[in-house]
Amino acid sequence: MNLEDLEPAKKPAAKKDLTVMSVDELRDYIAVLQGEIERAEGAIAAKQAHRSGAEAFFKK
Repeated sequence: MNLEDLEPAKKPAAKKDLTVMSVDELRDYIAVLQGEIERAEGAIAAKQAHRSGAEAFFKK
């Protein structure tokens, strides 16, 4: 049994209505999203490094 099977399915986040946002607000929104992308990429890199370390340890 997988632990993921026990977790409720994640619903996609509701999309923002971009038509009501000004150009400056849209630029700020893009900056926030780019920050989240960088944070997610950092988490991926950390997980890959952790996994590589574990694989190297257990291959010996």
